[in-house]
Amino acid sequence: MKPDSKDIRPEKKSISAELDQRISGALYMILTDYTGMDMSQTDELKQSLREKEASFNVVNNRMLNRALETDASALLKGQTAMIYGSGDVVDVAKIIKKFTATNKKPIIKGGFLEGKAISASEVVELALLPSKDALRAQLLGTLQAPCSQLVGVMSQKVSTLVYVLDAVRSKKEQEV
Repeated sequence: MKPDSKDIRPEKKSISAELDQRISGALYMILTDYTGMDMSQTDELKQSLREKEASFNVVNNRMLNRALETDASALLKGQTAMIYGSGDVVDVAKIIKKFTATNKKPIIKGGFLEGKAISASEVVELALLPSKDALRAQLLGTLQAPCSQLVGVMSQKVSTLVYVLDAVRSKKEQEV
């Protein structure tokens, strides 16, 4: 007896649920073509990504396309691996760019950042940005600059007042 073609096998339901869970918890997802990567390269990339709270998983194109809210069939050609996480996407993009520069693999296809589709060139541009911590430090420095300049001007005015009062005191001492 032939099973009903509309029923989904339990293992596929499980894979789909796991994929949905990974996607829903991710702030970003970068899709790559991992063709030609051997096990040692894959392990090296996974280890460096793990340090930045990111994961690397090989996925079935059709299952991933079904799990995504938007149609990503243009990106899902050939062998696909997704790199996803909830940490700093800039750090992850830098790791991928550095790894790709030395190994020529994986090839970035594109991805999604906070639900918005991004191209492969935009992923590379992300790698050129400073990290979140560096941007925060720059912002903090920019916000503190007017305050520190004001403190400098005010202390200069107080110093000037002290010099004037000292000059008046010394003049009065000379008159006496």
